[in-house]
Amino acid sequence: MSTLQTPYRYDFVGSFLRPQALKDAKALYQQGKLTKEAFDKVVDEEIAKVVAKQKELGFHVITDGEFRRTFWHLDFMWGFEGVEHEATGNGVKFNAELALLDDTYLVGKIKAKPHPFVEYFKFLKQFEDENTVAKYTIPAPAQTFQQMIVPANYETTRKFYATNEELIQDIGKAYQDVIKQFYAAGCRNLQFDDCTWGAIVGDAAKQRYKSLGIDIEEVKSQLLAVNNLALEGKPDDMVITSHICRGNYHSTYFTSGPYDTVADYVFAKENVDALFLEYDDERSGGFLPLQKVSEDKKIVLGLITTKSPVLEDKEKIIARIHEAAQQVPLDRLYLSPQCGFASCEIGNKLTEEEQWAKLRLVKEIAEEVWG
Repeated sequence: MSTLQTPYRYDFVGSFLRPQALKDAKALYQQGKLTKEAFDKVVDEEIAKVVAKQKELGFHVITDGEFRRTFWHLDFMWGFEGVEHEATGNGVKFNAELALLDDTYLVGKIKAKPHPFVEYFKFLKQFEDENTVAKYTIPAPAQTFQQMIVPANYETTRKFYATNEELIQDIGKAYQDVIKQFYAAGCRNLQFDDCTWGAIVGDAAKQRYKSLGIDIEEVKSQLLAVNNLALEGKPDDMVITSHICRGNYHSTYFTSGPYDTVADYVFAKENVDALFLEYDDERSGGFLPLQKVSEDKKIVLGLITTKSPVLEDKEKIIARIHEAAQQVPLDRLYLSPQCGFASCEIGNKLTEEEQWAKLRLVKEIAEEVWG
């Protein structure tokens, strides 16, 4: 078993553009022209190829590119008891377009069961070697909590949970169970992906919650509570990180705003080992909130965007790293793209070669800064 741990000085969030062979196979499978076995074989082959590419580029972390899922978050939620979904053509309004998502809602109490993602991890783990370690990405507990209390799901959820606190308890315990399943499968590097903090930053979010008659500070407390409950009892030799995002769908975004209003919660008090932070443009604000990061956390600066094929200016990125180092010591800073390249299977608006060029740049900059 690899004993390497994330994050690395040059790292990435996890998802990659789906290759054309994978897209074609999925279309045929959905049309009933390809068997499940034949489709799975294509997926396995494409995962092996994307892992080989990560190794070729010299990265020490490997993921399966999230090739087995349609959505970065919902597919995982479907692996719990009490959760159901259907494709209705509904979605969430992003800045530039509607993100089409399956309706995902409760049909009972949330409970853990043998999770299919653990089996997916086992397939990935076989590719570990002395230079690489497998990382698996799952939506944060707060993301699952938020999914079940959005306005469209609120009344349905109340059939099973009288209060948010009861819901938090069940989600936290279900995640504790799944974390143990991953650990038993040999996973030592798990990443929470969390858009909930990114969705409540900025004045627009404050006004939105105020108009709904909801105390935004109470919401922050609940997000922190469910994430930390899930982390209770995690094995000491298991690294769990969190990636905070403001939305990443087909190169568009969901929200904007600096981290100032959530730093006292997630930066200071969330019990993860590292934070992957979106910092690729002005929508993320400045580095001053990093002062609130607890001393036991590492910070991965997401300074390279996955939303555009344009390569960043190396010297400007290096300057920004040193600017961030005025708030957090340089030896606790790391570098990555701000998000995945394909949070949902639709992917962002760049080519696979442009994707790999971004990763080459991340590695080149990190080696120059940290040696």
